[in-house]
Amino acid sequence: MNKLLPTTYLLIYLVAAVLLRYIFPLEKLIQAPYSYLGIILITFGVAVNLWADRMLKDRKTTVKPFEKPSALITNGAFRISRHPIYLGFVSILLGVTVLLGNPISLLAPILMFFTLEFVFIPKEENNLLKEFGGKYKDYQKKVRKWI
Repeated sequence: MNKLLPTTYLLIYLVAAVLLRYIFPLEKLIQAPYSYLGIILITFGVAVNLWADRMLKDRKTTVKPFEKPSALITNGAFRISRHPIYLGFVSILLGVTVLLGNPISLLAPILMFFTLEFVFIPKEENNLLKEFGGKYKDYQKKVRKWI
């Protein structure tokens, strides 16, 4: 089983996005000042992450996807997305891609999305279903997985 945490993948893909930009210096698709819109996406991603992380810590439940959750949080950032931290990670990488302007860097947020979607989210949602049953099913019906 994969024991690397999503934050490790975020860092790997962040470094990859920057390296790809320099290894394959393609013509920028997004030029300044439009590339500065990436700062908004990065800021959004960081803000959502901090908000969701604070909520998890306040409720004293785990942030780690492989551990058993002790609380089901359905308010705040968790009203926007069932996985706001993951949404924040993808937003940060997308923001970096826009800021860099290089189309090859788009691989980073795409890979992050698929890593989260197929490696972490199924395990996390399975744990939540086991722990909270019908409450979690009701929450799934009300709030989208991503946004």
